[in-house]
Amino acid sequence: MSLETGFERVSMPLEAPFTIARGTQTEAENVVVRVADDAGTTGVGGAAPSAHYGETAATVEAVLPALLDAVERVGDPHALHAIEAELRAVVNGNPAARAAVSIAVHDLAAKRLGVPLYRLWGLDPSDAPMTSFTIGLDETERVREKAADAVAAGYSVLKVKLGTDRDRELIDAVRDAAPDARLRVDANEAWTPKEAVEKSAWLAGRDVEFVEQPVPAENPEGLRYVYERSALPIAADESCVTAADVPAIADRCDIANLKLMKTGGLLEARRVIAAARAHGLAVMCGCMIESNASIAAAAQLAPLLDYADLDGSLLLAEDPYEGVDLADGEIRLADRDRAGTGARPASE
Repeated sequence: MSLETGFERVSMPLEAPFTIARGTQTEAENVVVRVADDAGTTGVGGAAPSAHYGETAATVEAVLPALLDAVERVGDPHALHAIEAELRAVVNGNPAARAAVSIAVHDLAAKRLGVPLYRLWGLDPSDAPMTSFTIGLDETERVREKAADAVAAGYSVLKVKLGTDRDRELIDAVRDAAPDARLRVDANEAWTPKEAVEKSAWLAGRDVEFVEQPVPAENPEGLRYVYERSALPIAADESCVTAADVPAIADRCDIANLKLMKTGGLLEARRVIAAARAHGLAVMCGCMIESNASIAAAAQLAPLLDYADLDGSLLLAEDPYEGVDLADGEIRLADRDRAGTGARPASE
């Protein structure tokens, strides 16, 4: 069997500027990978690089030729473990680039078998949790409007970005606009340990479910301090990159948050889930601002999760790919019953 590979960069404007504690984003630059067999069946995957992890669209494009050469050398899209071992041997870093290739190869393998990826893994689509919808940082009244709009659109689980001197005001505005919504908050490493403990107390009074990454990943003892004193469960995001990080966070958080763009591939994502379960942690899968070329693949993991934060494509003004139906926040894996990850060009 021979495989043909290729990739292209796609720039996608956001529906509205998206701000977190580290900065503001107005467009998403993804790189879409394609891997086709000699019968013309094509697998699609997407890279959504993050400068926080040392990647840009340019670095993804720079390493993809070597990664795709490795896929062509293996030559069998079903040899998933061999392919991912080759990818890591070629490029040990650059997880978003490796993730795009991993997704494309998984998509192709499942398409060749004529089954959705979740079915290839033996998962029950009815076990998928709801995905949250993220409310980025903004002026207080704008945050209130965003929350009201999200609820009106049917999203009942909201994740609120914090990390400002107006955090209490922002949460009050969201809770006022969405009194019945399930709320989660994400500080993106912006708080000190003592600040995080203090804020957890009044966040608990506003019926928030949990706090994501309250302190910098570079401060593991600070994370432990918060975990031992927090009024709310703690989720580790930036502190949990690959399965090797799980033992170190197991006594510092309640929830391990994985992202395909951190793990470098779907096999490693499943290893993170297994490691987290072995250490008694709950599991969430998050995302960057991504096209459905990669979000659809992350959604296939949903039956293995306790929490999902897979709204990356929902924040785009227009996505060149469609994927799993996420209307109202429900991850409807079985509705379209497509082989592979479910990602398809929107033009089809």
